[in-house]
Parts: sequence; C-alpha cells; structure tokens
Amino acid sequence: MTMTDEFDQLGNLAPAPRASDAARARALAAAMQAFDETEKNAARSKGSSWWRRQSSVLNRIWSIRMVTQHRYLAGSALATMLIIPTAALLTFELTRGNLPGSGQVALPQVMDAPKPAAERVPAPPVAKPAEPQQEAVPGGDAAPSARSSRQGDFAAPDVARLLNKQEASGGAAKRSVAPPQAVMPAPMAPPPVMAERAVPLAAVPRHAPTEREILPPLEESRDRFANADTNPVKSVATDPVSTFSVDVDTASYAFVRRSLLEGHLPDPDSVRVEEMINYFPYDWPRPQTVDEPFRTTVTVTPTPWNSGTRLMHVAIKGYEATPAAQPAANLVFLIDVSGSMNAPDRLPLLKSAFRLLVGKLKPEDKVSIVTYAGNAGTVLEPTSARERDRILAAIDNLRPGGSTAGAEGIDAAYRLARQAFIQGGVNRVMLATDGDFNVGASSDEDLKRIIEQRRKDGIFLSVLGFGKGNLNDSLMQTLAQNGNGTAAYIDTLAEAQKALVDEAGSTLFPIAKDVKIQVEFNPQQISEYRLVGYETRALKREDFNNDRVDAGDIGSGHAVTAIYEVTPKGSASALNDPLRYGPAAASAPIPVSDEMAFVKIRYKQPDGDVSKLITTPVSEMNAVRDFSAAPQDVRFATAVAAFGQKLRGTDALDAYPYRLILDMARNARGEDAFGYRGGFLDLVRLAETLDLR
Repeated sequence: MTMTDEFDQLGNLAPAPRASDAARARALAAAMQAFDETEKNAARSKGSSWWRRQSSVLNRIWSIRMVTQHRYLAGSALATMLIIPTAALLTFELTRGNLPGSGQVALPQVMDAPKPAAERVPAPPVAKPAEPQQEAVPGGDAAPSARSSRQGDFAAPDVARLLNKQEASGGAAKRSVAPPQAVMPAPMAPPPVMAERAVPLAAVPRHAPTEREILPPLEESRDRFANADTNPVKSVATDPVSTFSVDVDTASYAFVRRSLLEGHLPDPDSVRVEEMINYFPYDWPRPQTVDEPFRTTVTVTPTPWNSGTRLMHVAIKGYEATPAAQPAANLVFLIDVSGSMNAPDRLPLLKSAFRLLVGKLKPEDKVSIVTYAGNAGTVLEPTSARERDRILAAIDNLRPGGSTAGAEGIDAAYRLARQAFIQGGVNRVMLATDGDFNVGASSDEDLKRIIEQRRKDGIFLSVLGFGKGNLNDSLMQTLAQNGNGTAAYIDTLAEAQKALVDEAGSTLFPIAKDVKIQVEFNPQQISEYRLVGYETRALKREDFNNDRVDAGDIGSGHAVTAIYEVTPKGSASALNDPLRYGPAAASAPIPVSDEMAFVKIRYKQPDGDVSKLITTPVSEMNAVRDFSAAPQDVRFATAVAAFGQKLRGTDALDAYPYRLILDMARNARGEDAFGYRGGFLDLVRLAETLDLR
C-alpha cells in the first residue's frame, strides 16, 4: 500500500461532528484561566520566561509564524537571496575604497598612545548607547568604562597623521624611521562597530594611498658595494694601452647566486664580471716548474653577440704545488662576533666553515683565534694544528654580542701573527665578518692604511664575508686588495667547502704577488677595445712598471681570465669616428705588423720586492674563425661573461637573450666534477624568469 492510498482512505472518512457551543465555551474558559495563572507568576525565574531565556523569542516566532504561516518562510528565503549578494558587493566596494555615489563611510577607531597629563585635552561629551550593568569583580578593574575611548570626527589627513605618529601602535608606526618613544602601552579598548559620525566620502581616497606618511617604504638593504661604471669602449688611436691588476676573488658570483636563489635579480653594483668568470676552474695550459710561476694563453674568437667584433681571451694558469711541497702555515682567525653576526647565515655558518678548514691543516701548521665585538679578545693563543680538539672547542664556544671594533681586532690579530711568525712559511690573517665596522677606525681609507702597514711585515690578509642585508662588500674588497689576499663570500657550507678545502692551496699559498697585466693594441689591426670587467682593478699606465704600486696575488694552481672585446680595423661596428686633427703622418712609413696586440705581465715572488716581466704577442695564429671551434673552456668563460654583463646592464648585451647564453653554456659544460657549471645553468634559467616579471 502506498502513501497515496493512505491519504485517499483518510479523505474518504466521514467528517468529524461539529463541536457543541457548550464544549467550545468550556475550552475557552480553561484557556483564559491558564493565561491568568501565567500572568500571576511572570516574575518567577523559569526556563520559559521571555527575559531569562531570550532564545524562547526565536522559538515562538518559529513555531507561530514560520510553521503555521508558510508565506513568512518563503519571504525570508527571498530576502536572504537578495541581502547576501548586496552585502558582498557593498563589502567589495568598501574594501576598494571606491563606493559609487555619495554617502558616508564609517572609519574604525584610531587609538592614540597615552600622553603626559599636561598634554591631555578633555574630550567633549559624546552620547553613548546604554549598556547593561556589570557587577563588580573583586580584585578586578574598578572602572571598566575607563578603557573606552571616544570616537571623534576624522578626516583623511587626520587619519594619516595619527597612523604615523611615533606614539601610534599600528604597523605604520613600527616601520617608522624615528626611534619609538619610551611610553607605556595604551590600554585596550573594545573594538568599535561604527564611528559616531562618519567621514564624508569626498575625504576618503579612491585608491591605495601612496603618500610616504601613510605607507612608509619597506626597509631597504644596507649592503654596500664598490660603485664603478662599466668600462667604456676606447679608441686605439688615442688610448692604445690597457692596464689592470689581476683579480682572483670570487665573492661576487656567490652573492649573485644567493640573490637569484632568493627570487630577485642582484644589485648591478654587486656584479663584478671578472669574479664571475674566475669562479670556475679552467684547464688552461699550466707551467711545468716552479721557476715559471704561471703560463699565459691567448685565444681570439668571434663575438657571439656582435658579428662586427672579436673576443680576445687572456688566460693565466698558476703553478700548482703538491701538498707535500706547501710550506707551513701560521693562520690567525679574526672572527667578528658582534651583534650583527647573530643570524643563522653568519656566526653559525662561520663556525662550521672554520671547522672544515681546521680539518685541512697539517700538523706543523699553527692556529690562533681573535674575536672582536666592542673590544677585541684573544680566544686562542698560537696552537699547533695537532691539538685539533682544542681549536674546535674554541670555535664552538664563540657567541655573538656587542658592537664591532674591527680596527682593534685587526691590530690584535696582526700582533699574534707576528708572535707566531714562520720564516719562509705562509703567515695570514683570515678575517670573517659581515663587514660592519662601526667602532674605531671605520672608514675604508683608515682601514686601508692599517692593512698596508701590516703587509710590509710579510703577513697577508684574506676576507670571508657572511650574511646579507648588512654586508659591506666594498670594505671587504678594500681590505683584501691592500692586504695581498683574497675575498670570498660564504653563503652556504658548500661554498665554504669550495673556498677553504677544495681550493685551499690557491686561497692560502701564494706563488706570485703584485701581478699586473698590460695590453697594447696595434692601431693597424684594431680600432677599438673594451675590457670586460675589472672596473675596480684599473691601474694607470705608468703603474705597470712601478714596483711600489700594489696589485693582486695569484695562489697555487689559480686560474685568471681576462676578456677584451676588440673591433678590427675597418669594421662597421666601430663606435668612434676617426680624428679630424689626428697625429701628423710619420716621416718614415711604419712597417705593417700582423700582431693584433702585445700582452705584458709583471709579478713578484711572494717574498720578493723586484718584479719580473713576461710577454706574449697576439696574432692571427691565436685566432679561431668559428666560435664553435674554440676550446671548451673559452666558450664557457664567454657564456659566463655574457651573463655577468647582462645582469650588470651592459648596453652591448641588451638585445642578447638569456636563451642563447644558456645554449652557449650548455654546449660548453664539459666535465663538471663538482657541479659548478650545472649550477650556473640553473642561475641563467632563474634570471631569465625573474627578468620577465
């Protein structure tokens, strides 16, 4: 039997008999009596009381109105369907600050921090809605209403002013440049629902405020880099000689890598193209004996990004001494433990890096440790590397704190280095810091003079940079260049392994100092040239033969590469017009030479004071006609040079896409035992993606 059949049976039943008038009268009298009883007991606290259980109101409305009269239920559903979309639209427009038409907008209450009593101004009385009485709680706040603050009339400029006051408690105040005042925190007030008087719409901005006082800019990085303009194209007719100091530092590449891996393009000033090129190991031809400290190799290729020019690679490979032949080392770890080093990528990483280096030392080596933070202190007197546990314990116990008295620390480190000086050995101070020298001699020039004086004692200086956001790379470069040392940036433990373990020989053991390169171009063959990188290493022409002028050092097995972009005579790519009033023609004709350039290198022995000269002529014998026929290392170095120039914003590479740089590097990757070249390919891909944003 179905439900429909049951309803049919019910419908066929005989109708109920009509109630008699007497029965209806009795029922009505009983209802009136029950109503009277309810009125008499209204003051009693019952669960069904209207005041004591407000939910009964909803129950009554639901039972009486919503159930018995279906039209109210349908009406409520229709109203809900209309109200919800309207409220959503209103909220969206209010958030955008772009309400159509005119009207009023209620602003949230703006709280001021408490002021001194002398500065307080009594607020005018404002009518407030009645609030239910609250019973006093023993031990509690005797006057809860004192927490409430008035809501006044605020125009947009007033809101901006209040939000950016030093006493304000909002996020804008926390980002303010001025230091906060030492005031007690303002008591908390109940969150207002609506301002008592709304601000006219005309006073409300219709777009996100850009005024500095409304939204201060985010804190900018305080990293400092040496600022040098990119080398210009020079005319051989007026400036045929180029002179510079070698640079074997690698700090720039590591910093660029960190920036890209963090999701943003690096600061152009942080990109030193020569350091990016020299970051990678190359298998250039090497010297066979220690009497020849390094060997020069020159290769000329077409320019991938300019068909009208050529690239001239000048590569130097240093003699690599065997570990057994390396002299004993006297190392002083000068470690910055100031408050600025209190970050995971600073002192903790620094300690791990030095632990790796200690494991590389030989028993006859010596280690001392000096720290500086406010005052310099000796943590470890000169100690034999045989006492490895003692050295590691001293490193592990380092703690950050204090300001940075760098100059005092350098004095203490050099004093220990002289105390444990090894005649005929390697004596080196290894400064590890974020570069924040803010106590004592803190200018680059003052510290430069200190380092130059100590260099004469035969003690060299290397600098290891840590951290980001406060890195003083400019100072690191100054100290390393004037301390006959190198500068490296340690952003990961893998980079510490590379700089201090895998390349410890080239980092710690010099084979030549004050190495300078000078190239003279033949005006019969070359009309213009441009040196790629080495902007901070430029020397005057007369400095080349002046042995008193300091220059860079080359360590055991080091490879140094310099690249010139040259414009052949008669090329349409020449940028400089010929001189109208050029030099008078020579009385005797100059014989035509097939040399493009003449490369000269000066260097000193690590313990010598007189320089020696190595020369190499460059001709078509050094050239390849097709870039793909160039040696693998030459092609990879060219890809790195192109990438560095593009990151730096060099005009010559503006139109050259990352895709071609990636193809060039991929085709020249070759053997990559440590994965350095594979990592470079990843950086090119990242830069291409970030440059499109």
